[in-house]
Amino acid sequence: MGMDVGGGAGGSMATPNVVPLIDILLVLIIIFMVISPLIPKGLDTLVPQPSPNQQQNVELENKTVVVQVNLTGKLKINNEDTTWDGLGPRMEQIFKERAEKIAFVKGDNDVMFMDVARAIDIMRGAGIDKIGLITAKLEAGQ
Repeated sequence: MGMDVGGGAGGSMATPNVVPLIDILLVLIIIFMVISPLIPKGLDTLVPQPSPNQQQNVELENKTVVVQVNLTGKLKINNEDTTWDGLGPRMEQIFKERAEKIAFVKGDNDVMFMDVARAIDIMRGAGIDKIGLITAKLEAGQ
């Protein structure tokens, strides 16, 4: 009585049948595609409402600050007259609670650059991080 164990030249090899596995996976994919739009999405949250004081602060924060240096050496902050001695404290007051400390300097065409540099120096001393220069072309939108 002889028994054939396989492994010879004419023996059979065991191979897994993957067709039923693929069929099951395709059915699962279709089921998940049908169910996924039915799952509720989003998160219920309660957002605190800002107080009126905070709304005023947001309006002030969005306002651009422009320091104008006139030909006569007089200063204006957003069209409000100020002095050279009052420029630093006023800048500190304006930017005290702002996250971004950005301001612009605008000078007349014939103003001495020394006056513009002095204004920039005072603004830097007041803690303003970025200071831009407004030129005539920039103001005209060119």
